[in-house]
Amino acid sequence: MTTKRNSGVSRRTFLKSSLGAAAAVGFPTILPSSVFGQMSPSNRINIGAIGVGRISRVHDMPAILKVDNTRIMAVCDLYAPRVEQGKKFVNDFYSKKTGKPYDGVTGYANFHDLLANKDIDAIVVSTPDHQHAIVAAAAVRAGKDVYLQKPASLTIAEGRYLSNAVQASGRILQIGSQQRSWKQFHRACELVRNGRIGEVKHVEIGLPGDPAGGNPDKMPVPTGFNYDAWLGSTPDVYYTLDRTMPLTGFDRPGWLRMEQFGAGMITGWGAHHVDTAHWGMNTEYTGPVEIWGSAEFPTTGLWNVHGKFLTHARYANGVTMDISGDFPNGIKWYGTNGWIFVTRDEMTTPTATPGGQPVKIEPLMASDPKILDSVIGPDEIHLYTATEQHANWIECIRTRKQPTAPVEIGHRACSTCLLHHIAMRANRHLHWDPDKEQFINDEEANAKLSRPQRSPYTFAQSSWA
Repeated sequence: MTTKRNSGVSRRTFLKSSLGAAAAVGFPTILPSSVFGQMSPSNRINIGAIGVGRISRVHDMPAILKVDNTRIMAVCDLYAPRVEQGKKFVNDFYSKKTGKPYDGVTGYANFHDLLANKDIDAIVVSTPDHQHAIVAAAAVRAGKDVYLQKPASLTIAEGRYLSNAVQASGRILQIGSQQRSWKQFHRACELVRNGRIGEVKHVEIGLPGDPAGGNPDKMPVPTGFNYDAWLGSTPDVYYTLDRTMPLTGFDRPGWLRMEQFGAGMITGWGAHHVDTAHWGMNTEYTGPVEIWGSAEFPTTGLWNVHGKFLTHARYANGVTMDISGDFPNGIKWYGTNGWIFVTRDEMTTPTATPGGQPVKIEPLMASDPKILDSVIGPDEIHLYTATEQHANWIECIRTRKQPTAPVEIGHRACSTCLLHHIAMRANRHLHWDPDKEQFINDEEANAKLSRPQRSPYTFAQSSWA
């Protein structure tokens, strides 16, 4: 796959390149038609949902439905029953909200047909990981703004292609790194960025794990499921339930545990936590220069993403990063004057106390509690503030300002996770040039930056026909 690379992409050069600078200050070079006329910023934004399974139903669509002056007017899925379930989900919401019968949602089996609907201004992409970059790139080419579930891409090359496509289009793309909109993560990163723990020297990231297993038996493709299009750009393999998603209900799908469609928890949760770590480290537009580590991979069953692992990275400024499932789920920055730890929810860990008694872990902790009470002064660094990720995206559609998690930041977080995954498989030291986005003098590792895309599901041909 041929991709155009941005050599030496820093925060400053990214904001100045293409339409980045204009959009960042709210003045895009070419204002999209939706900014004026019938769809002015004060009027309703029409949204299409592509992929209406678990994450769409429990996270993406409910968050968008809460935002005033928006309407989910279309849903799309490759499994016909889910199209109907998605339509009912949205129609029922509007019926309850208005107190009147509502049947205004159109269902699609092909995302290109949805993108061709000129009444749709923006889309939310909640597909499996391997479809993210291809669908999002097609959407910005079609003139749609995009909310894209993380991780940004299946491969680093796909992520670069997507970022370039978004920059060239001038569209608003928000990555679903919702931790940027959570108070404790914002607070932690501001404290770190303003030197409250001194100079950052090391970062630890803890991730949850995935089990081995999965039934590998070949099964008939369910009626109403476009399985070939679901496989998309990845290799053609036989259908089995645990490779895809549940046919009834919306439990966690098996594809999350298949390397054909993603890298496992290193990108699943890693895209969140690495992004947060980068936010605090001020490395959002770059990546590590050295990566190494190891992992255990299943030897039986269907599922084949990594199990127990420990990977390491070093950045150009000397900061090191360790990622492992053995650390508490969250991010911990170590500085010359202390540490700060942040996570999503209160939890306990059975480590570090005599007798193995659980230790309570708060969502935000520091080596000295007084650090957490520190006031950020008016002349210090104040990070981008957003109260909810989807609402911030919709606000930015109206203003044309950049969202809290724009495409290049999402790409850099995802690419860093993918570097750790490549290091797991290589089981040796790798040296990375974050400007050129290439491994240094390592053809074998560079071959892992992309995967062949199966026709007709390539960037150029992508179709769910």
